Amino acid sequence: MAQATFAAGCFWGVEAAFRKLPAVVSARVGYSGGSTAEPTYRAVCAGTTGHAEAVELQYDPVRISYQTLLESFWAQHNPSIAAGPGSQRKDQYRSAIFFHTPEQEVAALASRDRLARSGRYKDPIGTEIASAPPFHCAEEYHQHYLEKQHGFDPK
Repeated sequence: MAQATFAAGCFWGVEAAFRKLPAVVSARVGYSGGSTAEPTYRAVCAGTTGHAEAVELQYDPVRISYQTLLESFWAQHNPSIAAGPGSQRKDQYRSAIFFHTPEQEVAALASRDRLARSGRYKDPIGTEIASAPPFHCAEEYHQHYLEKQHGFDPK
């Protein structure tokens, strides 16, 4: 198995989209990229931790490529909207790829550059690409949230 971590807005929908992919063995929602040792949903939403809502995947690299995961990531959100002061997106909803291997870093950078050159977005791609920091699993009630609350069937 291999691991991948992405942030693309509210983690509920991101988790559900990735769980639809047949070779994604597991997906869990949580917080990554911040400075607080034990972030909570309330603190992340308050903007006091620096964390993004993220999804950590375990996937079978024989059955699905990291490139396919990247394509799904880009399709799930608008990465041209930068987070931070004055933007419409809260920092917790920023776009980020947290790579786990040098190969993932190269693939992430190349895919971002291809998207930037494509002309699909008039504004620059604001996706952060960084080495995977510690991942903090979100509270249990957030796991598979759309399935629990709305009967969503990922497969």
